[in-house]
Amino acid sequence: MTTDLDQILRASPVMPVIALENAERALPLAEALLAGGIRTLEITLRTPAALEAITRIRKAFPQAHVGAGTVTTPEALRQAEEAGATFAVSPGLPRPLLEAAARGALPFLPGVMTPTEVMTAAAAGFTHLKLFPAEQAGGLGMLKALGGPFKDLRFCPTGGIGPESARAYLALPNVVCVGGSWLAPPSLLDAGDWKAITHLARQAAALAP
Repeated sequence: MTTDLDQILRASPVMPVIALENAERALPLAEALLAGGIRTLEITLRTPAALEAITRIRKAFPQAHVGAGTVTTPEALRQAEEAGATFAVSPGLPRPLLEAAARGALPFLPGVMTPTEVMTAAAAGFTHLKLFPAEQAGGLGMLKALGGPFKDLRFCPTGGIGPESARAYLALPNVVCVGGSWLAPPSLLDAGDWKAITHLARQAAALAP
């Protein structure tokens, strides 16, 4: 579980956090991101189109790592796996979900915000965690502080991070990637401006340390 997730997260320095209202946009969006060098995508389960979008992208682009985001229940985790997701991401770590993920085979990135939550996730066997919401949780300073007592843990900070701040996060030794919504903003999705999204993806891919 850990090795697979580490490879998935390190495949792209920025993991786009995507909310798709229309599954028809899934394939051109994935193609645009892949063309820009982004191979790891998080499709959030915030919309009715999310699971269908995951399935479509996985079938069309098997080389992409397609994760289900905003997974908050064991049922959502099961649906993500059935849809073909290669990993799952949660904003938190409620015990039923943590236990279901620990029992399952799908690589899982639990969300944490405090040292106690970090310890809870680590005790359940998870070594890769999502710091969320990153900026509100203390951002760079928090990650530097967590690096002391939790040297073996790795983080994907998400929440409030943009292209201006991503490089500083990626320079930290305990950060494997960052999550951000700026690669696929609603304005570009609505306009179908895939070239602009590819341009943003290229800029994000270039942030790799």
